[in-house]
Amino acid sequence: MNLERLPNEEKLTLCRKYYLGGFALLPFLWLVNVVWFFKEAFMKPPFTEQTLIKTYVKRSALGLLFWVTVLTTWITIYQHFRAQWGEVGDYLSFTIPLGTP
Repeated sequence: MNLERLPNEEKLTLCRKYYLGGFALLPFLWLVNVVWFFKEAFMKPPFTEQTLIKTYVKRSALGLLFWVTVLTTWITIYQHFRAQWGEVGDYLSFTIPLGTP
C-alpha cells in the first residue's frame, strides 16, 4: 500500500484500525503499524493528524515490545522445563520430540 496517495484523515483512520486490531491478540498488526507509519509520524513535516498518529505508533511499539517479551519468556521457559513437567509438558506440545530429554 502506498501511503503517499492517501489523505491524512485516511492515514489516521488506518493507523487507528491497526492499533486497535493489535488488541485482538494480533501483535503482527502492531508491527505493521510501526513499520508503515513511522515516517508519517516522525519524519514528515507537521500536519494536524500527526500527533494522533505518533501516539498510535508509540503505543503499537510498546504493545509489540510487550508481546515479544512475553512470547520470548514463555518459549524459553517451555523449552527449558518441558521435560521436567512430564505429562503436562507433553499435553502442551503440538508434537512430542523423540529421544531422551
